[in-house]
Amino acid sequence: MPLFELNKQFIFPSPNLATKSGLLAIGGGLEPERILKAYQMGIFPWFNPGEVPQWWSPDPRFVLFPTSLKISKSMKQVLRKKQFKVTFDQDFLGVIKGCQKIFRPGQFGTWISNEIVGAYNILHQMGFVHSVEVWENEKLVGGLYGGVLGKCFFGESMFSKVSNASKVGFITLVKNLMAQQFELIDCQIHSAHLESLGAEMLDRKYFLTYVENNQNQPIKKENWNQIFKSDSSFLS
Repeated sequence: MPLFELNKQFIFPSPNLATKSGLLAIGGGLEPERILKAYQMGIFPWFNPGEVPQWWSPDPRFVLFPTSLKISKSMKQVLRKKQFKVTFDQDFLGVIKGCQKIFRPGQFGTWISNEIVGAYNILHQMGFVHSVEVWENEKLVGGLYGGVLGKCFFGESMFSKVSNASKVGFITLVKNLMAQQFELIDCQIHSAHLESLGAEMLDRKYFLTYVENNQNQPIKKENWNQIFKSDSSFLS
């Protein structure tokens, strides 16, 4: 498949034209309008700092259907201990910078550049991107963030400074999304961490049907902390 080079227009080729690795296009900028257009087509940006922007649409896609969430016995015990407090949309910059700075075994550096932080902070202010914060003794010890179109949540990154913190945040998010009748959580690419929680591979053509059904839904500027339950008691 050819590799497409983007220009100043916010136009993407069909995701079905991506290379075998999932790379679809290069170039363009990180304008909010361009990023939103990408998500509306099942495409996401992923590249190292200093590189030309790269846009991806893997096949198959790694996803989690909220009703398929798996909570192990050990995680249920962690949740019952109420070691962590979970909030939503209370410290977006703290979460994305935590994702940016956390050490990840086998990785050198981070793909979350300062440019990514700035672009996604604007998207957060617009209401497209939301954050989940996990606190221990009033300190931010984990979290995750992602975008929303209709009933689809597009997960971007998570971090954890304390064992199980990101899992507690993710489980709390999924349970709340389930209560709000969300259909799909996009996890982008495979990870054993999320597979243990019920994520699975889905053919891109099926993934895109969910995206297409939600792509034209209006973006609601909501504070999830006023809508979602942060008390983990309902998770046990």
